[in-house]
Amino acid sequence: MTASSLRARVRTEMIEEIKAVARARLATDGANLSLRGVARDLGVVASALYRYFPSRDDLLTALITEAYEALGAAATTAAAAPGRPGERWLAICHAVRDWALAHPAEYGLLYGSPVPGYAAPPTTIAPAATVIMLLVGIVLEADDQPGLPLPVPLPAPVAADLRRLIAAQGRGTMPEELLNRVFVGWTHLFGLVSFEVFGRLTDMVDARRDYFEHHMTLMAGLAGLPLT
Repeated sequence: MTASSLRARVRTEMIEEIKAVARARLATDGANLSLRGVARDLGVVASALYRYFPSRDDLLTALITEAYEALGAAATTAAAAPGRPGERWLAICHAVRDWALAHPAEYGLLYGSPVPGYAAPPTTIAPAATVIMLLVGIVLEADDQPGLPLPVPLPAPVAADLRRLIAAQGRGTMPEELLNRVFVGWTHLFGLVSFEVFGRLTDMVDARRDYFEHHMTLMAGLAGLPLT
């Protein structure tokens, strides 16, 4: 092994150790992360971390990106399982819930309160969109299904927003109404998962997995993916 490759391996190992310590701190401090706290847990001076992460925001971005990628990987694996489109929709939803319950600190970093003074860079957009794009793909496979009726028409400004998103993703033939239905299911999915992760269902719903599946089945029907 050359000296340069050894240095690269040591650097990679140090970066992974920093991130592991930072993730452990998320479980106790939430997104209130500081390089000084991470350095203290590592037993080094804070200035030593700047060679790996120039600022707290750089470390947060690395953690956020990895969390989105891990969540996306779980959802992608679920989406690849055999089954009808509606069954795969439910599999994705359950994968999101299972990952969030197993990683509440990382989920909180992604979908909890915004971190004061932090703005996620554009590099986080693609990994953040993995779940919604998986749901869109499944609905497009079965777009001959009308879905449950919506009680109100799609407002023109919202349709324009959806048309812009459709064009940006290269899905020019997708109807705005169809994406709107997927968005309803997507926001309901993460809203319900957030309620569970952040304790909003405590003393209200005990049969949480059944409750979750019932709601996601309703969302599948809304998106045109009947399960019966």
